[in-house]
Amino acid sequence: MAFDFKKEYKELYNPKSKPVVINVPKINYISVRGEGNPNEVGGAYQQAIGVLYAIAYTLKMSYKTDYKIEGFFEYVVPPLEGFWWQNNVEGVDYADKSSFNWISVIRLPDFVSKTDFEWAVETATKKKKIDCSSAEYLTIDEGLCVQIMHLGPFDDEPKSVALMDAYIDENGYKNDISVNVNIKMYKKWKIKMYNLGSTIHQLSYHQ
Repeated sequence: MAFDFKKEYKELYNPKSKPVVINVPKINYISVRGEGNPNEVGGAYQQAIGVLYAIAYTLKMSYKTDYKIEGFFEYVVPPLEGFWWQNNVEGVDYADKSSFNWISVIRLPDFVSKTDFEWAVETATKKKKIDCSSAEYLTIDEGLCVQIMHLGPFDDEPKSVALMDAYIDENGYKNDISVNVNIKMYKKWKIKMYNLGSTIHQLSYHQ
């Protein structure tokens, strides 16, 4: 049976309905950076998604080609994710989606090296007839986090963030945050305050 990240790492992909502390390990991603409204038809965000999946499935199906990845095993392509933030905005201004900056990502299995990634970018560009040169091999070490499942409209998400703020204060954690980030995973959204090297980060999901 193919390895499924969502099932094997439930603590990361299936948050609880109340704030909890988790430790997110260092993870490698296929990533594409951009800015603007993600709902724009044919816009930069939608094009980035096409690039991500072209590379992700090229790697997933590599075992059927002449290119062999050391340590490869069959797996389910992990969920789509994306980091979102707005410059010079406290919190998130949901009414101004055109001002979003984003990094859209798909998790890579640990056995995929940067060399394997570069092969997949070149191969996907040729076979899929799309320019995949915008993709990057990105490593993020999130570390200690607080996360929660947020159910309901995206615009109501600040309520879940407030619950996490309260949890941090009540349990003696230090919140050292400088960048606001939203993350989308299939039909789930994860908002997190994210800053490499901070004491604690915040995450929330909703569906």
